[in-house]
Amino acid sequence: MMVTGGAGFIGSNYVYYALEAHPEWEMVVFDKLTYAGNLENLQPVRSRIEFVQGDIADPEAVRKALAGVDAVVNFAAESHVDRSLLDPRPFVKTNVEGTLVLLEEARRAGVRRFLHVSTDEVYGDLAGTLHHSLEADPMRPRSPYAASKAAAEHLVYSYGISYGLDVVVTRGSNTYGPYQYPEKIIPLFITNALEDKPLPLYGDGSALRDYMHAYDHASGIDLVLHRGSAGEAYNLGAREQVPGTQVAERVLELLGKPPTLIKFVEDRPGHDYRYSVDPSKAEALGWVRRYTFEEGLAKTVQWYVDNRGWWMRLRQKRDHQELMQRWYASR
Repeated sequence: MMVTGGAGFIGSNYVYYALEAHPEWEMVVFDKLTYAGNLENLQPVRSRIEFVQGDIADPEAVRKALAGVDAVVNFAAESHVDRSLLDPRPFVKTNVEGTLVLLEEARRAGVRRFLHVSTDEVYGDLAGTLHHSLEADPMRPRSPYAASKAAAEHLVYSYGISYGLDVVVTRGSNTYGPYQYPEKIIPLFITNALEDKPLPLYGDGSALRDYMHAYDHASGIDLVLHRGSAGEAYNLGAREQVPGTQVAERVLELLGKPPTLIKFVEDRPGHDYRYSVDPSKAEALGWVRRYTFEEGLAKTVQWYVDNRGWWMRLRQKRDHQELMQRWYASR
């Protein structure tokens, strides 16, 4: 099988899960190694995988990597909303054009199943409602990132209908855990707190997210890969509603840091204030989550404490420092 974006955050967690659950698998990990792709994430299992550095928008590179592959799990994507607001073009290039290239080459190669990893952000903002998004709900993306993921999904379904490619889609909620690049909220808060730097909260900090641990996300994807019905989408969520203020406060409590480190900053444009999915469809396949938010966050905080060298190297990179300066300094 081939895992695209497997050197990134959720992709690398899936690689670990899959190798443990299916030790007999032969796995190709295909990754462009952009700022968020890191071979260090895969170091403990390098001898058990074939790694190919390449761009999913490059047909020739994808064609070569797909030789002999019977299934594809596509994690490869530009994934940070803030970055998409600064420059949407890479999101269209990778998330839309790249997905199209993967689908076309998978079709030509006779791939047995194509699983596309999407996001709950395609549903749009649920603020002011008690609704939990269902797979049949319309997609109403509100950021360039979410729009690019929705467009990719439409391409995936079109290849199932037009060409008979066996496709399935997962729509995961906000994910956290080991190996997450330190620009996202939870690793940003943890690493900032460890260095006694402010924890920036958008607006009043009330935005609700359904935080799911990376292990649970990986197990859900693997279950859908094996048991999901062709042409269907499956929500993956933790059934938890956690505001940003609670995330910041709990991180500080776990690290013994003062609440004065919390700093409310100017809200981002078009900020969605509530995401929530109903994962009943995946649960009906047999998906059972392992971690509550409290348990998963404590485990994640400890991972960043124990792996200071990993995240410090990333925070020192020019790309990360430029984003922090451009996005947060003015706020």
